[in-house]
Amino acid sequence: MTAIRITPAVADAFPGSLIALVTAAGLRGKEPWPGTTAALEALERQLADGTWQPADETDPRIGTWHTAYRAFGTNPRRIRPSVDALGRRMAKKGVLPRINPAVDSYNAVSVRHGLPAGAFDLDHIAGDVDIRYADGSEEFTPLGEPGTIENPKPGEVVYTDGTGVLTRHWNHRDAHRTRVTEDAAHVVFVLETLDAARDGDLLASAAHELRSLLAPHAERVTVDYLSPAHPSFEA
Repeated sequence: MTAIRITPAVADAFPGSLIALVTAAGLRGKEPWPGTTAALEALERQLADGTWQPADETDPRIGTWHTAYRAFGTNPRRIRPSVDALGRRMAKKGVLPRINPAVDSYNAVSVRHGLPAGAFDLDHIAGDVDIRYADGSEEFTPLGEPGTIENPKPGEVVYTDGTGVLTRHWNHRDAHRTRVTEDAAHVVFVLETLDAARDGDLLASAAHELRSLLAPHAERVTVDYLSPAHPSFEA
């Protein structure tokens, strides 16, 4: 089992945080996922006909993350929260990127609901996972850049395990080591808000939508939550 924890310092600084953990076991990433294909195509049609558009930084769901990034020393207009960057890319290109079915599923849910999302292959996690402030000594290899090593700035919020950083700037970019590929069988998907009072129902809806996309292609899918009141979970 892998414990996933919000450390007390982060919980105190962001008391409204709420994180949905959607854990899939026995995931089958190489078969067709028609539900995910339909979800992506529906979003793209809605964008094209003007009936929907991605949330941007003027939306409170994104603005809250911009404020948080500034609080821990990151410029959110240069290094954007994942959902902000994904929405901007979709608005510009008219389509979402196609990576693999599992990643495409959380991307679709993320941009549709305006909530940051990510995922970790639990078979490549070393020990437990903490959401904490970096001290500057940690190492991070960005997704898609296996030869690159970065050091987060002290005070930056990161996901870490026993080997290194899994996500920089809270939810800006995931690590290469724990990326979700078509071969990943045991994955935890993460959806986040910093304002549970405002977005708690939206987060729950997004988590269950993601579960519905994953369930036909997994042996088991569960939904659990992390918060300052419940700061630890075992996946």
